Amino acid sequence: MPTLDQAMKHMLATQLPIQSTVSREGLPDIGPKRSLRIYDDHTLIYNENTGGQTLENLRAGSRIAVAVIDREALDGYRFIGQAEIYDSGAPYDDALAFAAMAGMKKPKFAVLIRIEQIHTLRSGPDAGKLLQAG
Repeated sequence: MPTLDQAMKHMLATQLPIQSTVSREGLPDIGPKRSLRIYDDHTLIYNENTGGQTLENLRAGSRIAVAVIDREALDGYRFIGQAEIYDSGAPYDDALAFAAMAGMKKPKFAVLIRIEQIHTLRSGPDAGKLLQAG
């Protein structure tokens, strides 16, 4: 099981993550997820507020990729995983607490991303290289 290290955690906490999914027709969907954060050493979480295309893609079985990049350092990571959607329970409680703390509206869902792969996005010959897989 891939594990987030301190450098990855720092980048996720300080940079804006971008997520991507794909529709049944193969159309990519990509966008920022300002609520995306670390749930535990193997899992990411975000608040699903719109209930739009990303949610539809996840419900249809799309895996999700999250990229986070520090442009000045020319460094970054790509996390690939399977999403789980919650409207109750501990993940949803976490989403509610995060929304209240961040001054955001109540989320429709909490989405957990169980990390299956971690790739480097560091500029240079190793860009895209698989770092960890589960």
